[in-house]
Amino acid sequence: MSLKPSVFLKLLTGILIALMLVTVTGCKKDKFADDGRSAEELYESAKGYLNSQNWSRAIEGYQGLVTRFPFGRFAEQAQLELAYAYHRAGNPEAALSTADRFIRTYPSHPNVDYAFYIRGLTNYEQRVGFMERMMPSRVRDRDQTAAREAFRDFDELIRRFPDSRYAPDARQRMVFLRNNLSFYELDVARYYMRRKAYVASAARARYALENYPGSPELGDALAILAVSYTELGLPELAEDAAKVLALNYPEHPYLIGDDGKGFWNWLWPWGGKDPY
Repeated sequence: MSLKPSVFLKLLTGILIALMLVTVTGCKKDKFADDGRSAEELYESAKGYLNSQNWSRAIEGYQGLVTRFPFGRFAEQAQLELAYAYHRAGNPEAALSTADRFIRTYPSHPNVDYAFYIRGLTNYEQRVGFMERMMPSRVRDRDQTAAREAFRDFDELIRRFPDSRYAPDARQRMVFLRNNLSFYELDVARYYMRRKAYVASAARARYALENYPGSPELGDALAILAVSYTELGLPELAEDAAKVLALNYPEHPYLIGDDGKGFWNWLWPWGGKDPY
């Protein structure tokens, strides 16, 4: 029985498509095909790529290990190192999700502190750290969401694992983040105060005082509170803020600017030009 040309072409096209699907499926299966290696051998192979900074091959190797051997100590360690490989490969979303998944799955793992560290490091290095390297004078002027996330990650690491090998580095990074975050909060507070939005300026200053203790900006935070409370008609709160300021920062411009110049130069030290 002969087929019409149109029917033959349709049949031939269908066969070709089926062959292509089989080929593609086979390639996907071959990616993590069982080549007879054990979990330890797969781990050592992926670790070798990681040590040589071949991030893409390391990621592929760890993924293959976890796919073939989803349980066991090599799979657990592979997930931690996979998060680091994603971080170094410039894929912060995958690094964060992998670290989060490890924390949820193995909350009592002896190396879970590393997952918290990777979270903080990813937010710090991939976002904050990049801006610090490219535009060090503009770090404080940008959106601080990633900085706050990194600060919280490092803070949780230190609170939960104070003796972790990663705690010293986390503390140093937190100092940088704390100082920049407090500066940012008070820069916004000054902006509100210059526009006579004293409720908002007081809220920003109070937030800095409560969340970033030890910051060199806290004297300014107390001064902003004193000014804001005075303008809001809350003399007792203003006096309390001024007393704490005088006790801790007796040379602050707010206290010694008798002619008013010291105070206004402190409030806006850029010659009266408002960049906002």
